[in-house]
Amino acid sequence: MANCFDLTDRVAVVIGGSTGIGRALAIGLAEHGATVVPSSRRLECVQAACRDIEAAGRRTLATTVDVRSRSSIDALRDAVLARFGGVDILVNAAGYTIKQPTAQITEEGWSCLMDTNLTGALRACQSFYAALRHSSRGRVINIASLGSFLGFHEVAAYCASKTGLLSLTRSLACEWAADAVCVNAIAPGIFPTEMNREIVMNNSRGRELLVRTPMKRFGDPRELVGIAVLLASDAASFLTGQCVAVDGGYLASGVNS
Repeated sequence: MANCFDLTDRVAVVIGGSTGIGRALAIGLAEHGATVVPSSRRLECVQAACRDIEAAGRRTLATTVDVRSRSSIDALRDAVLARFGGVDILVNAAGYTIKQPTAQITEEGWSCLMDTNLTGALRACQSFYAALRHSSRGRVINIASLGSFLGFHEVAAYCASKTGLLSLTRSLACEWAADAVCVNAIAPGIFPTEMNREIVMNNSRGRELLVRTPMKRFGDPRELVGIAVLLASDAASFLTGQCVAVDGGYLASGVNS
């Protein structure tokens, strides 16, 4: 176990890996030795992430994916298998949020968000399952949320999707344990990214979130790399069905003043 965090010779696919948290995790896994394929819908963002992975001295593949399309996910899987021969790590980081009074959310808007944040992760897990099982050390890392545990004002659809993702994580962990596939989740605290920056920066919502965070600051996406490496590595060989909150103490907090 001396080198249990070494990801050399592992192949990781990071869906939603070209921006924000997904990009930070993709580059971080590469820096710890993995071959990493960061994929999303926007080719220019994928190519930029691939350049950073190559700069870390690792192999990669620039190809797009739409998590709302099973054929698109299957095509990504087939391209990765054709180039690298296998997949050891799947990170599901694709997602978005809507801030809107719940009484006003349309069924179409609700369904679209669920289809991306929750069903998209299911599609990816199903598509990559055989490859992960064949690895004999397969790892799935789902990006959950504080909203998997708590309600947040006017983001009911997002919280419901992330609660569902955490439940899916636990169910797959139980089903796939016999196949040596460990399925876990990371619940980031408040990490300003392209997706949520306008919602949390320089406004009353952001100030309230800071008051409730014992560390009194927001996170940097690079602070998620360590736990992702742990969950992707041999160090997590007996760890499955768990969700690790990286939140500056938010979930542990009661009164902070």
